[in-house]
Amino acid sequence: MKKYRLLYICLGLVIGNIQVQAQHKDIITSREYPQGYFRNPLNITMDASGTFGELRSTHFHAGDDYRTQQRVGLPLHAAAEGHVSRVRVQIGGGGNSVYIDHPNGYTTVYLHMDKFNDALTNIVRAEQYKQQRFDVDINVEPGAVKLTKGQHIGNAGNTGASGGPHLHFEIRDTKTQRPLNPQLFGLRFNDRFLPTINNIMVYDLSDDLFNEHTPRQAMQVKAVGNGVYTLAQNTPIKVSGKFGLGINSIDRHRSGGFQNGVYSIELFIDGKAVSTVVFEELDFNTSRGIHAYIDYPYWRKTKAKVQKSFKDPGNPIEIFKVLQNEGVLSLPDNQIYDAKYVVKDVAGNCSELNFKIQNGTPASNTQKKRFGVQLFKYDAENTFENDHIQLNIPKGVLYGDVDFTYSTSAQPTGGYSPTHHIHNNLIPLFSTYNLRIKPTNLPAHLESKALLASVENGSEGGKFEDGWVSVNTRNFGRFYVAVDTVAPTITPRNLSNGKNVSAQAKIDFTIQDNFSGIQSFNGYIDGKWVLMEYDPKNRHLWHKFDPALPKGQHTFKLMVIDWKGNEKVYEAKFVK
Repeated sequence: MKKYRLLYICLGLVIGNIQVQAQHKDIITSREYPQGYFRNPLNITMDASGTFGELRSTHFHAGDDYRTQQRVGLPLHAAAEGHVSRVRVQIGGGGNSVYIDHPNGYTTVYLHMDKFNDALTNIVRAEQYKQQRFDVDINVEPGAVKLTKGQHIGNAGNTGASGGPHLHFEIRDTKTQRPLNPQLFGLRFNDRFLPTINNIMVYDLSDDLFNEHTPRQAMQVKAVGNGVYTLAQNTPIKVSGKFGLGINSIDRHRSGGFQNGVYSIELFIDGKAVSTVVFEELDFNTSRGIHAYIDYPYWRKTKAKVQKSFKDPGNPIEIFKVLQNEGVLSLPDNQIYDAKYVVKDVAGNCSELNFKIQNGTPASNTQKKRFGVQLFKYDAENTFENDHIQLNIPKGVLYGDVDFTYSTSAQPTGGYSPTHHIHNNLIPLFSTYNLRIKPTNLPAHLESKALLASVENGSEGGKFEDGWVSVNTRNFGRFYVAVDTVAPTITPRNLSNGKNVSAQAKIDFTIQDNFSGIQSFNGYIDGKWVLMEYDPKNRHLWHKFDPALPKGQHTFKLMVIDWKGNEKVYEAKFVK
């Protein structure tokens, strides 16, 4: 079992109107990290737009985001000596990325690159033409591409699911591939700003089900000194029976800067640690558990992310380093208890909130109201079916027990079934379950075009089989059977039939699909497959001409297919 150093006191106190702030204590870590081994992968001052452990919409952020002066093309350098173990091109995700294994047992990862260096470009191009596809994932033989510390590996960019030019940088344990907080290796951003505590939430947990009906009360806070907070109404919080707490807190590196994630959150009751969360190490296999770590129903309704200091029974995340009784609290008597939140960033800047709690009106022993048609258990397989739908939810999909609700409403325009209300979209799911809906009056010639659509999310995909339309989805919500018979569109940006393109380095297109999404795209010059590169953010598709392409007239063909097999073809002749 790992031993953690729990050094938790900020030593900030208020004397009259004078606030005294002592030096912060060390942050919580489970191991020692080499300092000075890794260098800044950029040749500019390190400046953060995102940090490790930051709360993203579907996952915990697994690295640090380095700002690149809002520019594409800044040179990237190997953070230490090693060899390239993996190079990848994704349509979304990390876009163009490089993985470097280092002799000290760590791997550095560089995402959203604009381009690779020549050696890596040759490896990628060869594999793309071999597979005849743009997106490839290549394991590079150890030692095939050796690098020295600081050697150029490519340029920073904005590829994949990137919201603007930057470098996403990770340091992983090579054996486990678990990402570690890069700033623990000495790659620190300049940060003298204390974390901000926005508010806390008090939850009535007398019912074992946690959902949108769980009673919750947001408690406003006020700053009374540098990093010291109290409740806005400085009276004890009244609780009864089982309860839990949560906190809304962020970190900034500069005044008015990006809202970054904090490093640790500690909760104490009368000086005893009851919950400690530390963003030192993450696991990609459980990162989606962020949906149960935050108050998901509250986030869906308000977009505010409250980090719960208690853990749902089916949540597999391992960021809790201390958790007494799963964070579910109760007070043994009517005395007033001192409570404290201590929040730190990875630089050790510390803020704390001191407040008091006390038992109030006793919890009611009456049975809590149930709204559903069936109780789904988080630790078992669950099924629900009737003549029109079938659900199969494997064990491990639910974070907690669910009071499952189901109803139907009218068939939507263009749909081929009623709208089935599969619970609601306020309950998160860790992984997928199988949903099957029986279509109504679906013509035989449209069966291959059928899919399941979500009122909330659009196409969920799926296929017609055995009289049902089936899909694996990780969403609850409102679903119905729809069809997609419309082919994608292709709009040339700089090519027309017969055009002389001698002055052009590439040909550009806009491609898009109205429903099921683009499945594949393939380009051909004179009947031979050529590489088409794609950026889905702006629906941009392009081909860079090979310098060896002979002069004269050529034919070009582009085929784009969506996920229901609808195909669009564009053809033109050009002169090079």
